[in-house]
Amino acid sequence: MGQAPSTHGHGYSPGASNRFHDDHHLCDSPNSHLLDLTAEIPDECLALIFQSLPSTDRNSCSLVSRRWLSVDSQSRHRLALNASSSLSPLLPSLLSRFDSVTKLALRCDRKSVSIDDDSLSLISLRFPNLSRLKLRGCRQISDVGMLALASNCKSLRKFSCGSCMFGAKGINALLDNSSSLEELSVKRLRGINDGFAAEPIGPGAAAASLKSITLKELYNGQCFAPLIVGSRNLKTLKILRCLGDWDRLLESITLGKNCLSEIHLERLQVSDFGLIAISRCPNLEIFHLVKAPDCSNLGILAIAENCRVLRKVHIDGWRTNRIGDEGLLCIAKNSANLVELVLIGVNLSSASLTAMAMNCRKLERLALCGSETIGDDEITCVADKCVALKKLCIKGCRVTDSGIEAFAFGCPNLVKIKVKKCRGVTSEVADWLRARRVALSVSLDADEVEPEAATATATDYALDFPPIGDAPPSTRNAAAPRLPNKSRFSLLAGRALVACAFRRLSSANANAASNPWI
Repeated sequence: MGQAPSTHGHGYSPGASNRFHDDHHLCDSPNSHLLDLTAEIPDECLALIFQSLPSTDRNSCSLVSRRWLSVDSQSRHRLALNASSSLSPLLPSLLSRFDSVTKLALRCDRKSVSIDDDSLSLISLRFPNLSRLKLRGCRQISDVGMLALASNCKSLRKFSCGSCMFGAKGINALLDNSSSLEELSVKRLRGINDGFAAEPIGPGAAAASLKSITLKELYNGQCFAPLIVGSRNLKTLKILRCLGDWDRLLESITLGKNCLSEIHLERLQVSDFGLIAISRCPNLEIFHLVKAPDCSNLGILAIAENCRVLRKVHIDGWRTNRIGDEGLLCIAKNSANLVELVLIGVNLSSASLTAMAMNCRKLERLALCGSETIGDDEITCVADKCVALKKLCIKGCRVTDSGIEAFAFGCPNLVKIKVKKCRGVTSEVADWLRARRVALSVSLDADEVEPEAATATATDYALDFPPIGDAPPSTRNAAAPRLPNKSRFSLLAGRALVACAFRRLSSANANAASNPWI
């Protein structure tokens, strides 16, 4: 079971013992003679109950009795702390209470001074069995603190750091002492921003255990080249928004035998030479290429022809028109196991969509965003031929009600369709489609009422609308007057739908960018 994070501002403090109750009695009250029935619950069961509670409730439970405090302390394996300097004097009591922690997160905001090397050294001494550690904004931790951490916590399996100031020596110390390290994530590490003078980072003792490496927003990320090349069992490589030329590094990674099955490249200086190097990864299953303007169909062809077990492909062509039908036809021809395809800013035609539907019979998730060539004909092709499709996202394409109507009978396994920023699609077709397929979730941004529309009423627009019948919206009387989208939204202002739409809008925007099907 997962556990909710806890902060040092709640829970036990040395002067709070007078608030605890006796182990077998309830608090002082007219019924204080009654026995505490929870005393019959074994500690193991009580620990399982605590693990299902949110942080606030769990902290409150720890104040009920000394037994509950002890059970909570011994069963709390995950801890999240505000790592500002004010935490340092509280560390001894905190570490004494939570002596079974194996997963620790230390976060400090930009405006605060973080804990220093001494605090990190104390934490590593009291938590020698740490398996996961996350550092965020701990700018006062240097290579010295990382060396102490590496020396005391040799069971780390996952390490993540962001916006920290230690450098290559600290990372090398960690890798030299962590023979069980499986996942390494480094984001905005300021200490390696020294140009070509930065010390190379090697795999050390983690050469055989490391399976995932993520590098994000690094100025001199090339110093991690020895680490990537030397990680013999590396399966996942994510390089996101890092400066420098990455073609040569990708070539050196794939020269020998490799186990890479997942590669993410985002906003990098990488060309078709780098993609051709990636094509030497026969086990590649997941490939993301986001906003790499130097890449073209040539590189996509090489990957599609040589990586025959692709399951998930995300391509953001940045509307450069360098990746299109030629590359996608090759993917369709050679990727029979494809289950997820996301295309953003890629102009494709019905030819590649037809090939995808005919050859990729397992395709379940499809997203078409920001394409100038996707219209009703292409969407109708998807509806007619993508039989296994379960989730579909259409965003910023030239689609109208006519194209959406095709899903009333097409794609029999479809469970969710999401349409955003398609001006030709109205809320009427969404309602019509929901009526035809009750089990289908239809998400349309035209349903989301704009705040300024809430002040208008139906009497503001004295126009008659034809009744919504069984006919599709696109086949109704064309002569009937239509209001623009914003005006039609106003007619819904007095209904209970408004509040629901606002809630749906606020909750949906949070993760829309990262997952097109949410």
